[in-house]
Amino acid sequence: MQQFRFSLLAVACASALFSGFISANEQNKSAEAVQEKKLKNKDVELITVYGRQNQVVMNSGLATKSNMSLMETPAAVVIVDEELINAQGVNNLQDLVRNISGVTQAGNNYGIGDNIVIRGLGANYTYDGMYGGAGLGNTFNPTRSLTNVESVEVLKGPATGLYGMGSAGGVINLIEKKPEFISSHEITAELGQWDTFALSIDSTGGLTDKLAYRIVAKSARSDGYRDIGTDRDEIYSSLKYVFDERQDLMLSASYIKDAIAVDSVGHPIRIYNAESVGGKTAGEVSWQDLINDPEGKGIQLSDAQRQQLAGSLADSDGLTPYEFGHNGIISPMAKDNEGEELRFKLTHNYFFNDNLFLNQQLQYRDYTSGFARQTGAYNYVYWNRGGTINANPRAPLVEDDVLYPFAARRQEYRKVEADETSLQYFADLRYDFEFAGIDNELLLNANYEDRDIRFKQHSIYDADKVLTNKAGDVTYQGTLPYIYDIRNPNWAEGSFEDHDPLMTSNYNKKVSAWGVGVQHVGYFGYGFSTRVGVAFNEIKQSYEHFGVDARYRASAAAPTSEADTNDDGITYNLGVTYMPTDDLSFFINHSKGRTAYSMLGGVKGDGSDRLDSESMSDDLGMRIKAFDDQMLTSIVFFKSSRTNLQYSNPEYDDGVSTPNVPKSFFDGKEETTGVELDMNAHLNERWMININGVYQDARDKKDPNRSSYDTRQKGVPYVTASTWVTYSADIFSLASPIDLSLGGKYVDDRSTNTSSFGIPDGYVQSYTVVDSAVSYQAESWKLQLNINNLFDEVYYNKAMFLGGMPGEERNAKLTFSYQI
Repeated sequence: MQQFRFSLLAVACASALFSGFISANEQNKSAEAVQEKKLKNKDVELITVYGRQNQVVMNSGLATKSNMSLMETPAAVVIVDEELINAQGVNNLQDLVRNISGVTQAGNNYGIGDNIVIRGLGANYTYDGMYGGAGLGNTFNPTRSLTNVESVEVLKGPATGLYGMGSAGGVINLIEKKPEFISSHEITAELGQWDTFALSIDSTGGLTDKLAYRIVAKSARSDGYRDIGTDRDEIYSSLKYVFDERQDLMLSASYIKDAIAVDSVGHPIRIYNAESVGGKTAGEVSWQDLINDPEGKGIQLSDAQRQQLAGSLADSDGLTPYEFGHNGIISPMAKDNEGEELRFKLTHNYFFNDNLFLNQQLQYRDYTSGFARQTGAYNYVYWNRGGTINANPRAPLVEDDVLYPFAARRQEYRKVEADETSLQYFADLRYDFEFAGIDNELLLNANYEDRDIRFKQHSIYDADKVLTNKAGDVTYQGTLPYIYDIRNPNWAEGSFEDHDPLMTSNYNKKVSAWGVGVQHVGYFGYGFSTRVGVAFNEIKQSYEHFGVDARYRASAAAPTSEADTNDDGITYNLGVTYMPTDDLSFFINHSKGRTAYSMLGGVKGDGSDRLDSESMSDDLGMRIKAFDDQMLTSIVFFKSSRTNLQYSNPEYDDGVSTPNVPKSFFDGKEETTGVELDMNAHLNERWMININGVYQDARDKKDPNRSSYDTRQKGVPYVTASTWVTYSADIFSLASPIDLSLGGKYVDDRSTNTSSFGIPDGYVQSYTVVDSAVSYQAESWKLQLNINNLFDEVYYNKAMFLGGMPGEERNAKLTFSYQI
């Protein structure tokens, strides 16, 4: 752990903020009052703001790009506001998802970036509606902090017409902090376990009666639980110029640099296949059951070795991760995922008149990342694979007649260098009008986006990796030593480069898209409101391969010319809401979206273009208000899917099959059905309650030729539920009440089924974790203590590839904030 330090960014910003800006703000207080009065009834951030009614958020523009009441919105939208974020003391998006039904960690995410799914399908990340990175093959996917985020909105289901080239599950929109004309300056310090330190500043105010600024900066360090450390510096700056009551312009810039340790394996599931022993579990089997291959094909163990192997088995082997405490299989050769992100955005709002409004956003984003990680550490115990018992190398490790029952084989380390640049432009023109006694909103939108991805990858392997040429000569032999015991690994010496790395991937991928759309929202009276949107978009992809190591793949050693593909189509949203009373509404929604079918993969460009993947969603929901608009509850029944997915034709033989035999089919899909519950309530001045939960059945129906067809999506639980309750108590005769908070989170079993690795019944166990917080707010300062995992539950918070990521043990964090 490097010694905690103030970053240069934070020091520079603090110096500037608390000297020059404060004096400037004092001079402009009278101007601020005038400007505040001007803007009081003119909301020029309609595209990205949410609205409160007393304490509970009741309005959102995410589904319609207008400030529509949630009671009237015919779409599944969930909002997490700043008050709940602060009460829970969460600093990143991964910890926030507990508050949103249907949003969970994805399986097989290798510990890199957020990799969050909505209803078991991919999520699109945006900042105020603009691209903020995606979960693309565990690359170009940062861990998003909440330092500059005041709230998070989630729209479930496709919204391609509104947010461009998106994902099937929906949109996770992070609403960033904006400049304010009223002066406010805050400094916050955090102190927690595992040598966790952080210092942040947030300053905003008016420089003139027309120009306001905001600067947010944070420097944070932590050794982290199990030495999964973080090192992060970030700064966000923005200037907003208000020309007059009708027009404003905002320029913002963001810079984030972080380094986050990568655990690709977590605690692995030992590969013991019960079907190979007549269905006997690891807790039932005896050494006599662990027979050698009758034909002598696989590893032949002596009776003593079979007894040793049986003695190593635990009841959970082949089913759940093998627990070995704080240890992990993280080699010293692993390199933190070092990410660097730079964003510039220009936002223009213009009211032509009271009924005609234009919003334009132009954003440039560049994200580079690089890491070295271990992708595999497979502990093979017993498996009859394809008719052969313990076929080498998928077998227990025996060297010099010594059996190592906890050894890890078939290791691969990957070193990645990646860079993604994107340019995005959105224009939304909204016209509000009345016709025949009906209030209408008409939205015309246009968007363009371009992503350019440069990717390089090198790999090293253990001795199980042997490559030969056509003559049968060995061209590569892995030099990594086997891990003889996953509980106490013996690591390779030297650096990644010392072990003869192969270049295994080397390409440039470009994806560009444009679209135009029209959306009508109608308020028909008698409690009916509708949303009808239609959009056309085109997606172009190009792929240029620069060549890889000939030893790795001779056929791909030479560079190839750029290949292109181009597809276009229609997307739409259809929804209607009925409110029989002001406190009760029902809605139904059907939507269709499109995504690029191979965002990172190669394309042929030989006339074989096919339709892009499509996403479909059907929602039937109900919303209830109560307690004088201090409670909003929604229940949604849904069916969401991603269709037109590719899989190989088993009847196709390259170079042999006739042209009428297709190489691939494209009717595979991923599909999730379920029901969601979300409730947010401020029952009175004392009580605040947030409850959410989901039952979802996420199915993998991509390839009917695989044993995984129509099985549960990896890592997606059937049931998740969470609650957070805050009570404001008048105790100790203090001037202000003390807020006491308690929250619980339940996550059901998550499948890690992998038939190709011999553990079709693998899963990560369910768990319940209880968190708590105590905070006291005085006039200018606030002190808060968060204690997470109050009862020190041992659990796995993520389902990894063939394993689970251990969740944090009980820990505490103290936060002190001072406002000027």
